[in-house]
Amino acid sequence: MGQSLSQLYIHLIFGTKGRYPFIKKEIREELNAYIVGTLNAYDCPSLRTNCVEDHVHTLFKLSKNWS
Repeated sequence: MGQSLSQLYIHLIFGTKGRYPFIKKEIREELNAYIVGTLNAYDCPSLRTNCVEDHVHTLFKLSKNWS
């Protein structure tokens, strides 16, 4: 029986409440690392994660084990 291949890439963007600039430069690297670590825990490798003052972008590959 054949095996199917599925690759789903997600570009997730989320912002702070009211788009207030809560994300300061001092914590951005730590926040990016936290998001990447959380995605890795769900077997969803991050291709790119970055944040600015009021929102976060992350591009990751969705694991076949999650819907």
